[in-house]
Amino acid sequence: MRLIDYFPASSISIKPAAKNWQEAIDFSMASLLSHHYITANYIQAIKDSTVNNGPYYILAPGVAMPHARPEYGALKTGMSLTLLKQEVHFVEVDEPVKLLIGLSAANADSHIGAIQALSELLCEEENLAALLAANSEKQLADIIASA
Repeated sequence: MRLIDYFPASSISIKPAAKNWQEAIDFSMASLLSHHYITANYIQAIKDSTVNNGPYYILAPGVAMPHARPEYGALKTGMSLTLLKQEVHFVEVDEPVKLLIGLSAANADSHIGAIQALSELLCEEENLAALLAANSEKQLADIIASA
């Protein structure tokens, strides 16, 4: 399965800004919720875990992958991508985030291929720079599709 295949329709978006990290989580998980990949409980579990454990899902400078354990409401394995034009700060972390990659893993193994492909994409600095500088959802989708 290609990386782009993990993204349901309309799951790649650009937003001008988020009021706070909670709204950034909502933005990043909205398409997965509307396509029934996750439940509302899953989103709340991410927020609760962030409050209790900090933003453990910040992967790289400017990049976060919000997710929770499957039993909190992951129904299908999928991903979303939200680019914020204005970065958002998470609790207790000075690292601002612009790119959120929402993850729903229906079980412990179903997302391994997606994570590997995503890691390969993000470890190339030019790919990460292109994602952070993208001006359209199509540009973002094209970068992901090339992975």
